[in-house]
Amino acid sequence: MNQGMLSVDEALAFLLAGARPVAETEQVATLAASGRVLAEAQESRLSVPSLDNTSMDGYAVYAADCASGAARLPVSQRIAAGSMPQPLARGTAARIFTGAPIPPGADAVVMQELCAQDGDAVVIKHRPEPGEWVRRIGEDIRAGSEILAAGMKLRPQDTGLAASVGIATLPLYRRLKVAVFFTGDELVMPGEPLPPGRIYNSNRFTLNGLMQQAGCEVTDYGIVPDRLDATRAVLREAAAGNDLIVTSGGVSVGEEDHIKPAVEAEGKLNLWKIAVKPGKPLAFGEVNAGAGRKAHFIGLPGNPVSSFVTFLIFVRPFILRCQGVTRVEPLGYALRADFDWSKPDPRREFLRVKLNASGGLDLFANQSSAVLTSTVWGDGLVDNPARQPIRRGDMVKFLPFSELYQ
Repeated sequence: MNQGMLSVDEALAFLLAGARPVAETEQVATLAASGRVLAEAQESRLSVPSLDNTSMDGYAVYAADCASGAARLPVSQRIAAGSMPQPLARGTAARIFTGAPIPPGADAVVMQELCAQDGDAVVIKHRPEPGEWVRRIGEDIRAGSEILAAGMKLRPQDTGLAASVGIATLPLYRRLKVAVFFTGDELVMPGEPLPPGRIYNSNRFTLNGLMQQAGCEVTDYGIVPDRLDATRAVLREAAAGNDLIVTSGGVSVGEEDHIKPAVEAEGKLNLWKIAVKPGKPLAFGEVNAGAGRKAHFIGLPGNPVSSFVTFLIFVRPFILRCQGVTRVEPLGYALRADFDWSKPDPRREFLRVKLNASGGLDLFANQSSAVLTSTVWGDGLVDNPARQPIRRGDMVKFLPFSELYQ
């Protein structure tokens, strides 16, 4: 590790150890629960399927009645999904449709493509095995089994599963309340004139979007003047109503960087140099919110790619842990590098890459922390160890943005 710098893993461990998960929960309609974090494990009160049913349109039969491969059987009943059948008499068949219950006595379903109507009878041109095209009771879910674990961030299929066993509402942790503001007298909002030496505030849009995707309730305090009193005032206001404060810029120790003294005056702060590229400076601490309550504070660097990457690597898992999520590490995949990286940095690097048609990864030519186009062009990041050269054909660890946005 670089002298005087924390490793990425050390910094992340400190952050996660300091996370205070929200305690408050609320009952939310299952239809509105996607993207939220489940506070209590859910068990099914019923089996799915609740009855033996057919997975195919066709005819329910006794398999033994069709042993000839050309059995002609009278059709004794018609069974649609949602109806309750009569017991099936031996030597007969029941017309049946996908999802409908298997009639008592029947032990197989013959798909309609293997059958031919013959007046009021059907010719079964197949020798079915017992159990063919039959979905057994509880084959998907057994009554009393756990279907959703506490601490998971619910996806659409998770809410669908809850609905499939009749769960109308779910106990969820409340959304994390996050305040965000941006420091720098050089910042201008899009739509305003751009004087010489000024820049548009892209970080405001990127970080707002990332926090909204993380499921946060965001309060944006906008651009704060580069003054200590103004920074302290916003910190106090933000701490009063939020769980976490995130800032971009001003985390160095220059004369115009007021984040450090402001947070120290209103709470406490650790200013870390992390052996990471892009990134390096990261501030973590807390701001007094009155009545013994404190709000977390994370200060990100101001360069747009540094801010983007450090949010994904550090702030995202911190937010997830505060929301009550148990698994916060993103899944990485071993993929082939279709590029050379001959001059690796002494710090751990996160390189912007794009998936190509042959299943490999292409590298964006300019890896500068100021080149935001690399994040738009790319599909994710290569997590490259410090001082690790990459040769074309090497397997590397790929973190897709789809993982880092969850």
